[in-house]
Amino acid sequence: MAAILENQYGTITIDNEVIARIAGYAAIECYGIVGMAAKNMKDGLVQLLKMESLTKGIKMTVEENKVSLELHIIVEYGTNISAIADNAISTVRYAVQEYTGLEVEGVNVFVEGVRVDK
Repeated sequence: MAAILENQYGTITIDNEVIARIAGYAAIECYGIVGMAAKNMKDGLVQLLKMESLTKGIKMTVEENKVSLELHIIVEYGTNISAIADNAISTVRYAVQEYTGLEVEGVNVFVEGVRVDK
């Protein structure tokens, strides 16, 4: 369900894809995050998503104009996962609230993998 905001000028409808894209772009800008992850349900394998399919690594629900987000990320080897997750939560929360005007109820981060550069 899309988010619906009403003001004195009319109604604004924000599609879930837009909210997920804002969250995705904010997340991949965070230090230590290599990209978003998608899990193949058939094989149980995790793959790094390209920028075009960024929103597949984000699950979200919108209820009464409150957004809950789940970020599935891949982090860089040698980084502090706790610090990365805290930074991602605060950055995504701020970006979604700032750009959409919706209240972010919660942001959960799931680390699906670690990328080791050669």
